[in-house]
Amino acid sequence: MTHAVLPTYNRAPLRFVRGEGTWLTDETGERFLDFGAGIAVNVLGHAHPVLVETLQKQAASLWHTSNLYEVPGQERLARRLAEASFADPAFFCKSGAEAVEAGIKMARKYQSHCGRPERWRIITFEGAFHGRTLATVAAAGGAKLVDGFGPMPGGFDHVSFDDPEAVVAAISDETAAVLLEPIQGEGGIRPFSREVLRAIRALCDQNGILLILDEVQTGIGRTGTLFAHEQAGIQPDIMAVAKGIGGGFPLGVCLATRNAARGMTAGTHGSTFGGNPLAAAVGNAVLDQVLAKGFLEDVQRKAGALRQGLGALPDAHPEIVEGVRGEGLLIGIKCRVPVAPLVGNCLEERLLVVPAGDNTIRLLPPLNVAGDEIRAACDALGRAFRAFARKQAGA
Repeated sequence: MTHAVLPTYNRAPLRFVRGEGTWLTDETGERFLDFGAGIAVNVLGHAHPVLVETLQKQAASLWHTSNLYEVPGQERLARRLAEASFADPAFFCKSGAEAVEAGIKMARKYQSHCGRPERWRIITFEGAFHGRTLATVAAAGGAKLVDGFGPMPGGFDHVSFDDPEAVVAAISDETAAVLLEPIQGEGGIRPFSREVLRAIRALCDQNGILLILDEVQTGIGRTGTLFAHEQAGIQPDIMAVAKGIGGGFPLGVCLATRNAARGMTAGTHGSTFGGNPLAAAVGNAVLDQVLAKGFLEDVQRKAGALRQGLGALPDAHPEIVEGVRGEGLLIGIKCRVPVAPLVGNCLEERLLVVPAGDNTIRLLPPLNVAGDEIRAACDALGRAFRAFARKQAGA
């Protein structure tokens, strides 16, 4: 059978037709516990009643007008994000890659606006993932991302992960900014240490360069605080956010201080769909839930329960599991073996997980996952790892 869809995905042979909370149902009626959440997107699970009602109500009123006109819901969402973060203005788009691209352009434009057009290069880190556009794959620089696509856009200097001395060595008179994920997601749930994040912030301040954070995967409560950088006690100049902010609806945003954004005047950037009435309505509804009293504290409690439930895995299977790492409900099980068979075993246990680089299994449940669902997922993981161990022993 010839498929009409471009074969750029290695898809599992599953077709889901319905979702409810932390559960997905395929076309045969089988139910799966979803600890991937659309790769950290469905922060409130599937078919959350508030999001459903919001989307239906807005769809019956107004879908799209473009950014040629004022969008009241977008303005409200921008104001709320600013009040809850370091930021002043917000630029809305549809995806994480677009949000990162906006940040790259903003940093270069800032330096040019300040009379330093020679400052256009951006320091990035090995193992990063910032999206699939030419500029964002060039920023990440991984061979799997760039091979075969010809010369990459220039201006990115790649340095070792979590190494402030490498940043010092890379800073030059052409450096405009440093770009990093506080926790590398696709790179294998690798957190920058808080000390290194603080050191990089200080280096940026000392050298007149901007700090861009990619919180596409870590933002909107995923790590137990609204944004991961809060735990290091720092603030970026520019930040890319997507995934969770739309709760499943395509929405991205680039947040910035007014100083960092001062070069971005009318006509310097834009998006036809970004922050349209549908997207803005859903984004505001997501914030209603995530910013509600006690929500983030509940995420932290659930994260503790998940870490406790996973605690036995390294001791029970030292030949398979190297350790468990991450923050909040962004957890990685670092393995000593290729993870594809383990992910397959989890599927057999009706548990959906997400592979990542560095031989890591990602656990990204909805932030409103229930305690019994956390226990069920840990039990399923235990069975999946035992099945793998038995097969290895019999090989």
